[in-house]
Amino acid sequence: MKKTFLFLLVLACSFSSCEKDDICDASTITTPRLVISFYDFNNPSELKSVTDLTIIGEGMTEGVTYSSSTLVNGSTVSIPLKTDADATSYSFILNYGNSDATVVNQDELKFNYSRQNIFVSRACGFKTEFTLDPTTAFVHTDAAVADAKWIEYIAVKESSITNENETHLEIYF
Repeated sequence: MKKTFLFLLVLACSFSSCEKDDICDASTITTPRLVISFYDFNNPSELKSVTDLTIIGEGMTEGVTYSSSTLVNGSTVSIPLKTDADATSYSFILNYGNSDATVVNQDELKFNYSRQNIFVSRACGFKTEFTLDPTTAFVHTDAAVADAKWIEYIAVKESSITNENETHLEIYF
C-alpha cells in the first residue's frame, strides 16, 4: 500500500510539471502582406496578367519568391511590408531577365503606412497590421535609368491591411 501511494505521488508530481505545447497553428492569421491586382489600363474592368515581373526590395539583390520562383506571371501578387519601419520600397521590374533589354522596364514604388502590433497568442506572438497613409500611400517613380514608367495608374482599393483576402492596391498598365 505504501509503495502504491508513493508511486501515485511520484506519478502525480511528474504530470504537474507538464504544460500545454505552445505551437502556433498554421491556420492562425499572422502579419498580412499587401495584395496588389493588375488591370488593363485601356480596359479598367479587366484583370491583366503581368509577364515575368520580379519585385525586389530596397537593399536586396534577389526578388520576392512566389512558389519557388522570383518571377510573377499572373494578375495578383502579395508582398510583405516592413514591420519595423513606416515605409517599404520595391523595384517592380517588368519582363525581367529578357534578352532584349529594350522591353525590360523598372518602376520604383515606396509604400507609406502606419503600423499596429496586435497580440495573437503566446505561441504565435504578435502580428502587425498596416494602414496606408491617407495622403501619400505610395510614391511612384521611374528607375534610375529613365525609360518611361510601365505603371500608368495606381489606385488604393483598401487602405487597411488586416488580411490577405482582399485587394489593397490596383495597378493599371
